[in-house]
Amino acid sequence: MPVLDQSQFERYSPLEFIAKQVVEGFITGLHKSPFHGFSVEFAEHRLYNPGESIRNIDWKLFGRSDRLYVKRFEEETNLRCQIFIDNSSSMYYPVINKPDIGNPNKITFSIYLTAALMFLLRKQRDAAGLSFFSDSVELHTQCKSSSVHYKYLYRELEKLLHPVSPETRKKTALAQVIHELAERIHRRSLVLIFSDMFENSAETEELFSALQHLKHNKHEVVLFQVVDKKKEVEFIYENRPYKFIDLESGQEVKLFPEEVRQQYLKGIEKFRKDLVLRCGQYKIDLVEADINASFNHVLMPYLVKRSMLY
Repeated sequence: MPVLDQSQFERYSPLEFIAKQVVEGFITGLHKSPFHGFSVEFAEHRLYNPGESIRNIDWKLFGRSDRLYVKRFEEETNLRCQIFIDNSSSMYYPVINKPDIGNPNKITFSIYLTAALMFLLRKQRDAAGLSFFSDSVELHTQCKSSSVHYKYLYRELEKLLHPVSPETRKKTALAQVIHELAERIHRRSLVLIFSDMFENSAETEELFSALQHLKHNKHEVVLFQVVDKKKEVEFIYENRPYKFIDLESGQEVKLFPEEVRQQYLKGIEKFRKDLVLRCGQYKIDLVEADINASFNHVLMPYLVKRSMLY
């Protein structure tokens, strides 16, 4: 079984992957919680109720207002991070006999990005969970922060590193699955989605509705759109006959790329513009993850940006 090279992730340890939204967790840490406790971070004042403890009365405010107010505090707590990985057949493009970190397909690229983030989350004692999906949910774990749990998550990731036969057909039902997973996550979390986001054009509005569902449930959402930019976005091919195969349906089309290039580019550009617009409206972070770039070049700038902003 292929094994992830943990040394690849050491460079991320100085960075703090801090969620910008209020999240819930298990133990005191770096991230704000909606629960009120007695940590060092002040939240607000409220009127003192006779009979309760006087330990949190703001005596300076009493001196100015001649009224008793109690300080309320926000407890700082660890992040809960649920990671969604699209495991449909389209994520196994390009078809490679032995994909690895130096020559990845989309699923391998997603796995290494996920593993790097999990390494960082574990260093911070944050809780992580994994969800694999195609046209149904294949795996869904709860968020936990124990070493045993993280080892289990790494083992599940390593299973996805096995090359899949081109004859294996696993379709995508992004909208349906995201709606289902949104209902399964009962506490506010950071949700990371790794997918090429290639859905049937007729389902585009439903896909955007599913993303909005996650935001409606108060999750912070980061979408890593994993693509082969050269082939799938820019459609760069030599002008000679090609046989294009739909990895999910097996359908084959033989043509010259120039015959469909303009129409393809028009369609993909419209979808990308719509995706950027909707993510902006829903306050979802959209990260383009080109498998032709080093995964460090995709992840490191994003983590640095988060450390500066949040």
